[in-house]
Amino acid sequence: MSIKDSFFYINIRDYLALGTDDEAGEPELVRTISEFSCPQNPDVEHFLKKNAIEFTKKSQSVTYLVFSVENKELLGYFTIALKPLSVRGETVSNTMKRKLLRISELDKNSDTYTMSAYLIAQLGKNYTNGVNNMITGKELIELAWNVIEDAQYMLGGMVAFLEAENEEKLLSFYRGNRFSQFDTRQNASDTDESHELVQLLRLI
Repeated sequence: MSIKDSFFYINIRDYLALGTDDEAGEPELVRTISEFSCPQNPDVEHFLKKNAIEFTKKSQSVTYLVFSVENKELLGYFTIALKPLSVRGETVSNTMKRKLLRISELDKNSDTYTMSAYLIAQLGKNYTNGVNNMITGKELIELAWNVIEDAQYMLGGMVAFLEAENEEKLLSFYRGNRFSQFDTRQNASDTDESHELVQLLRLI
């Protein structure tokens, strides 16, 4: 059975295209995302409710809402963006270097490969009323990957990446979904306290 037999996703641009239509436009979008709750990761909830619409309007990223085919419940969401990515040669295998060279610019002095890549910027399940049990993290990331593959078919590119907190359970989940760690970076939070994010990539 295909994953699309159980779930479907909507690009929130479809809501925004209908303007102020109360039943299908932006007001309905705002009501829909107000039902989302993710106490395990408040940043994921904050992004959806406070930033997703504005970022999509500005074409900084695009957010997709994931629903159950059976009862139309909001089960989660994911956000995808196009971003420049730099990969240091010392962090990847020679096989990976050869593949990256096809779609990147190589700075030989620093042994750095720079390219455009698809970023899975956000990924989160909805914990309201226990609907999180209706979809697995693996299924959610597979739906996001479907969107990336569709974009790659039309536009090209070969790399997708994401950034995750340095927690073994989380990193193990992404490794189990064919992402490979290639670097880390420091990220400053709203409180100006920096923390380390692990960067992982996957070839399309």
